[in-house]
Amino acid sequence: MEIFLWMILAFLIFQRLGELALANRNRKWMVERGAKEWGQGHYFLFILLHSSFFVCIIAEFVWTPYVQQPFFSVALAGFFVLQVLRIACIRTLGKRWNTRILVLPDEEPIRKGIYRFVKHPNYVIVFFELMVIPVLFHAYLTALIFPFLHLLVLTVRIPAEERALQERI
Repeated sequence: MEIFLWMILAFLIFQRLGELALANRNRKWMVERGAKEWGQGHYFLFILLHSSFFVCIIAEFVWTPYVQQPFFSVALAGFFVLQVLRIACIRTLGKRWNTRILVLPDEEPIRKGIYRFVKHPNYVIVFFELMVIPVLFHAYLTALIFPFLHLLVLTVRIPAEERALQERI
């Protein structure tokens, strides 16, 4: 089981690095089309949050004996559902998906796919990922702390996004 979990962790780390590369490509594409970037001052908080998230999972996983819990299967199923939803967000936004706040001046916000139902679905998905993923690794302290930290960062991020969208024209 532990090998399987190391595989999941490696997948997640490579996935997040791939998403950063995709975000950089998308950023270049949007800037070429006149996009303006907002909220650069708090972007480091996301990098810090997500980097330390993985460090904390690894630390808890290595330093505590692993015992598979009865709710592991539920957490694993939740993980897979969250991955599908995460991919749906990225696909729906296409080249407009980014880890930064970039707004094309004369374009309306995308309101299709999952965005028809939830204004900031990726943040909701990440909130639940920050709870579910650590549970897979019996990193319960990480599962308690990081969703809360995510919410704190969002108190800065979401208002910055809303301002960017209001002032885009």
